[in-house]
Amino acid sequence: MTHYTHDQTHQPAQLAGQFAQRFQMLAGNVEQVIRGKREAVELALICLFAEGHLLIEDVPGTGKTTLARALAASVDARWGRIQFTPDLLPSDITGVSIFNQAHQKFEFHPGPVFANIVLADEINRASPKTQSALLEVMEERRVTVDAEPHPVPRPFLVVATQNPVDMDGTYPLPEAQLDRFLMQISVGYPDHVSEVEVLKGMPSGALVDRLPAVARASDVAGMIDFATRIHVADPVYDYIVALCAATRTHPQLRLGASPRGSLALLRAARVKAAAAGRHYVLPEDVKALAVPVLAHRLIRTPEAELRDVTAAGVLGDLLAGMPLPQAA
Repeated sequence: MTHYTHDQTHQPAQLAGQFAQRFQMLAGNVEQVIRGKREAVELALICLFAEGHLLIEDVPGTGKTTLARALAASVDARWGRIQFTPDLLPSDITGVSIFNQAHQKFEFHPGPVFANIVLADEINRASPKTQSALLEVMEERRVTVDAEPHPVPRPFLVVATQNPVDMDGTYPLPEAQLDRFLMQISVGYPDHVSEVEVLKGMPSGALVDRLPAVARASDVAGMIDFATRIHVADPVYDYIVALCAATRTHPQLRLGASPRGSLALLRAARVKAAAAGRHYVLPEDVKALAVPVLAHRLIRTPEAELRDVTAAGVLGDLLAGMPLPQAA
């Protein structure tokens, strides 16, 4: 996509319109198999174009894996799937160096993480040691094996699913791992009409297999680059920082959002603005994304946990008490 400066308002506005059209095309394609969950679909796409990663937590059978597969099928790019189990090893994810007798040297055999879209299914069923194998690649987009770095392709998105932590056989993700995810969302049960449509249709697996690709990896890379150039006014920067700072001093939170959370919120807000056909971010974009981007990064105090105070509820109170700035 063509580079522009902010004073060339006609050009960024036109490019934002093209971004929005392709974004809606992808969302509509995924919705062919994920009925009645437009918000979850759009949040997943925002993660893709913000170069973040998505964690989907929900009870079994609500479409977590189907959403990830539909997203991968909609983009003509490489994708891999990792089924996390208690006996999974870190090398099963990243790959391993094997000695080649013919060439008398070690050769790296890449694991399933070397793909554009990686589905990490039931990530909290593996041991913490195996979960940590994703830490480096999610942050730095490379894997180091035997002191040799191996970059993963671009775009790169990890879509991880997990069952609620109170279910049998699960290992809670550590805070450092949770912080690597741009968003955590829940798909939830479909409404009555959508569930009837699911029952009338074919099994979701068959539908995903027939889902057409409506974008190429190069298209996605261009959209990612465009989103990084969406204009952000100073009052919006101040709003993001003030919101994250407020979580660090809240009496019901033991740990607030780090600067990584601020950066994640900014990246996501830029994509949301572009998806709406705008070349500038509104404070409403930030407010709409605050809970899915920040809530999983917050750690409640023991007293708040006993009173069933949720991180999303704390963010809701902060957002309600913080007036929206007037962006220039």
